Amino acid sequence: MKDDDNNIDMDVLSESYTIVSDPSCSSTIADAFDESSFWGEGTYEGTTTNSASANEQGENNYESITATSTNNTMSIHDTNHAQLLEHIQIATELCSEKQAKKREQGLKSLFKAITHMALGEGGQSILSSKVQDTILPICTNGLRPGIASPAEQYASCRVLEATSIILGGNQDDYASDLYELLSKVVKGVQRATMVRGAALRALAMGYFICATVDVADDVLDLCQQVCAPTFRYQDVPPVLRATALDCWALLSTTISDAYLAGEGEGRGLIILPLLLDCLNHTNLDLRCAAGEAVALIHEARLDLGIDEDEGENASERRFRRGSWDGTEWEVIMDEVKQRVAELSVESGKHMSKKDKKDQRKTFREFTTTIVDDESPCEVIAFRGGQLTLESWREIIQLNFIRHCLQSGFQAQLMTNPTLHSIFNMDGNTLNELTNMSQLEKRLVMSKTSDASKQKYNQRNKHRKAKIHSKTSFLHDADE
Repeated sequence: MKDDDNNIDMDVLSESYTIVSDPSCSSTIADAFDESSFWGEGTYEGTTTNSASANEQGENNYESITATSTNNTMSIHDTNHAQLLEHIQIATELCSEKQAKKREQGLKSLFKAITHMALGEGGQSILSSKVQDTILPICTNGLRPGIASPAEQYASCRVLEATSIILGGNQDDYASDLYELLSKVVKGVQRATMVRGAALRALAMGYFICATVDVADDVLDLCQQVCAPTFRYQDVPPVLRATALDCWALLSTTISDAYLAGEGEGRGLIILPLLLDCLNHTNLDLRCAAGEAVALIHEARLDLGIDEDEGENASERRFRRGSWDGTEWEVIMDEVKQRVAELSVESGKHMSKKDKKDQRKTFREFTTTIVDDESPCEVIAFRGGQLTLESWREIIQLNFIRHCLQSGFQAQLMTNPTLHSIFNMDGNTLNELTNMSQLEKRLVMSKTSDASKQKYNQRNKHRKAKIHSKTSFLHDADE
């Protein structure tokens, strides 16, 4: 299919395409947005614009800059919100714009404004008031098949995805509008692969963040259908299958362990044969997406055996209810575990050095959970402190959100109340950590701090208890 404005094939976006990958619009975005406006005058990501001067003045200069930034927090947010309104007002003209390239640039600029300027509850209120009369019409216009270019359609999906994060919960009408609009895009086999993937990610994010009722089953079913080898009598590209599995995993973090991995009704058990097939695929992204989904299912299965009301021996509960032993899924899980272990050490000339390195690192993390029954632990450092994730549910959620927000991730993580609720973060504490001196940060946030040592000791104690429970039968036999 051809685009009337650009006379190019619809399926032209590369698998590595992102919303900021087109250099032709970088100047437009740079002119429309100044990233230093969030971090404060003279600072960005904790560094000063005049590094030589900062080094001469040392820590006192750093603390004075931080104090200045703190005093101007409200004015900075007001400036960002004013710029956000200005960008939204400019975007209202996109529906009448005739040139596809200008519409695409306008959508990319709007995405940048939403992710960087819609900060805190003020940004949430502004965007909420503009969704129905501005955001949705613009993106609907940008998704017209045969008229909008693939890049314009992709940018429209990314705007909708970012909007979901800003709006927060209790937005069932918005989620329903997304399903009506984007499900058609996902099912349109004639559209570009990256556009269909972006539409599926936006739809999953909308239901993950905005929907309040248990209506995710329809989207889960759609993800499950798209990640199959064929969909609507057409072969599904591996990159789209990988995206569908990522979306399926995100929505699966919102359902109970029993519904995900329980006998009889577990949604994750049904797709285990499909996941094993994906683990044997030649595409690296598809293998990694399948491994992550298996890790989530296995973690939920193990957690089925933990119930504080059933007694004191958690190990017995885990191996009675949370094990695969003696079930109809035991054989296929043994095959999955073997394949995951192989991928964690795979070598050969059929892969590049970079792909082999990435695969080994990724599947070693999966092996820790799937084979060794250990909980993951990932520490995310950001300007206001650090975030420790100790379950695959949290890791999957954060990676999906980070992929959406891109360079606006840190700004939203520090100011977005929805993200604070998801990851159990205190916004007031984040602001206090931002205003700490370098010495205070080392005492509170470094790996040698008392809090870090306490977490290390707790994990070490938990690990030793788990090893002891696994080998206790050897001690009983000796006695």
